[in-house]
Amino acid sequence: MEGLKVAGVNISRGGKGIVVDAAFSAPAGKVTGLVGPNGAGKSTLISAIVGLERPEAGSLAFEGADLTAMGRRERAAICAYVEQSASTEERLGVSDVVALGRIPHVSAWTAGLGYDDEAIVAGALEKVGMAEFGTRQFNTLSGGEQQRVHIARALAQEPKLLVLDEPTSHLDIRAQLQVLHLLGDLAGAGGTVLLALHDLNLALRFCDWLVVLHAGRVVAEGPPADVLGEDLLAQVYGVRARLIEGPSGPVIVYEGTV
Repeated sequence: MEGLKVAGVNISRGGKGIVVDAAFSAPAGKVTGLVGPNGAGKSTLISAIVGLERPEAGSLAFEGADLTAMGRRERAAICAYVEQSASTEERLGVSDVVALGRIPHVSAWTAGLGYDDEAIVAGALEKVGMAEFGTRQFNTLSGGEQQRVHIARALAQEPKLLVLDEPTSHLDIRAQLQVLHLLGDLAGAGGTVLLALHDLNLALRFCDWLVVLHAGRVVAEGPPADVLGEDLLAQVYGVRARLIEGPSGPVIVYEGTV
């Protein structure tokens, strides 16, 4: 399977290019990290991939199919999205939030979820360590707990393409590791996973493929340890750093600013 292919994508606002001629691949069976400093265009590019924004030029294809030509329900049947932060004051139960992920797979004529759908919802909560929270009200949870519920909702969608924008930003270290291991398992089962990350050491450890955005342009793509060299870190992030070999693989050690 081809996974996700982005080619020549341009997005501008107010006459300014936010994403400029972006082209990269997120291969099937791999976790692809999208990294870059604040304002690099990561969230804007993700919005185009998941259908929240239409690019002015370029193509977005998944397994050879044109994502921009799909209707919302058709796209939702293959692609799930976890936002950087999404809260609500609606009095929804945690299981009800996760069950929203089943909507693309349930007939419009069906009243409620079937037994299989309920099992999928329960399984998704179990995977993110939130099984015991199913009867809680979503708006009573902490930010990190809400984020895990949103990841469970995406898992309940059973996507072939899972896109996440900073999924670990509200999580404690243990939950970060749980989620990133889970994403690795999904990719290992043949899924395509694309996530924006700020923590480059997490990207080094958990991503199989890395795409670096700088000022809206893709400036590097490849295996993380090959991409995150000293010159790139200086050029893109404005820091002096070096890679050393740690017990679990390469680690970036920051030494100062350029």
